[in-house]
Amino acid sequence: MSDLPRRAVTRSAKLATLPLSFAGRAALGLGKRIGGKSAEVVAQEVQQRTAEQIFKVLGELKGGAMKLGQALSIFEAALPQEIAGPYRATLTKLQEAAPPLPVSTVHKVLTEQLGDDWRRHFQSFDDQPAAAASIGQVHRAVWQDGREVAVKIQYPGAGKALLGDFSQLARLGKLFGVLLPGLDMKAMLNELRERIEEELDYLREAEAQHAFAIEFNGDPDFHVPDVVAANEMVLVTEWMEGTPLSRIIADGTKEQRDLAGLLFVRFLFCSPARVGMLHADPHPGNFRMMADGKLGILDFGAVNRLPDGYPNAFGQLTRIFNHGDMDTVMAGLRQEGFIRDDIEIDPDALRAFLAPYVEPTAVEEFTFSREWLQAQAARVTDLRPTNVLRQLNLPPTYVLIHRVHAAGIGVLCQLGTTARFRNEVIRWVPGFADDPDPDPNDEPLAIG
Repeated sequence: MSDLPRRAVTRSAKLATLPLSFAGRAALGLGKRIGGKSAEVVAQEVQQRTAEQIFKVLGELKGGAMKLGQALSIFEAALPQEIAGPYRATLTKLQEAAPPLPVSTVHKVLTEQLGDDWRRHFQSFDDQPAAAASIGQVHRAVWQDGREVAVKIQYPGAGKALLGDFSQLARLGKLFGVLLPGLDMKAMLNELRERIEEELDYLREAEAQHAFAIEFNGDPDFHVPDVVAANEMVLVTEWMEGTPLSRIIADGTKEQRDLAGLLFVRFLFCSPARVGMLHADPHPGNFRMMADGKLGILDFGAVNRLPDGYPNAFGQLTRIFNHGDMDTVMAGLRQEGFIRDDIEIDPDALRAFLAPYVEPTAVEEFTFSREWLQAQAARVTDLRPTNVLRQLNLPPTYVLIHRVHAAGIGVLCQLGTTARFRNEVIRWVPGFADDPDPDPNDEPLAIG
């Protein structure tokens, strides 16, 4: 297949060009410093060239490497403008574009999965894909009952190639650290690998998407296309028109970007309460603004199952943080497992680290921006052992929640959204709103 090189030697060789090239650039940078260039200028040059090659190689490989590129692209808003600017278009392409499978391969998969007479299921089927991504591509068709549908077809051999990529990418943590200092690449790769294993299961994805579609049927804010048919490698859903969020980011008016960001946040916060699941792949390619003003949501291959909604402590600790009681916040974080018993953390440093996640909930209206995120990101780039980021532990219960919220902040900063986000947290996150009739005998923090 042209778009998913599967031979391990070929893929390993492509990935291997990254650390070798980086080593060469680092040596060149050392020479420039000795020759009189400032360390800051040299670091910027190395970072810029590193970014260029990372996205070139990830884009060529697709598969698990492309999936990592999509994850990294969410954090693009945190990069300095001189680095992010030249590669913004490349990142957007990584979010949505991939070369298509040959038509013969598409037909072969459909024959294997639906039978020799697969065409009887469709009134028409467009051989040219409407979209392509890391593990499959989507074709537009008309189902046998006349409904327009999206037919998602998994790349043959995608699972083996994708999972193999992560063994190679795990060796490149230091390289990606140059691009995004402070980002825990090992944790991101492990979590992405788990998500990939789930995304390869189209029946599991169909179950999740159907649950969302049922809950949001007729909703004034959201539309989720329902599932028409599914098996292990083919997923047929209702077709949905709309403008990709990436285009809203690039060309949308302020009004459009504000609405998109507000609905994006509302969807992420209300879903655990309404569906018992959190959409765990919130990159812009999975969202559409529809003509009727609704936010359309695609791709439910990665979801965090939260049958009891958000953990109550999540909202409680956010509220207490806003009240300025860091002692109780730290006690709660210890109780939840974020701070191990043998670790001492400076309260002011912890406050600075948590601010990006909590600050938007402390005011009636908040504006997300690239500049704001860059200032916040600068706080966690300190690589000393005393850095709060290196001292915190992320309990398994919160891994996906943290990733979704961090990614969501990146999207909101790309959009530059201004909205009343606090209202959404009050409405949907348990524990955040003050108890209207508190019991004086209650403990100051009830976790669970």
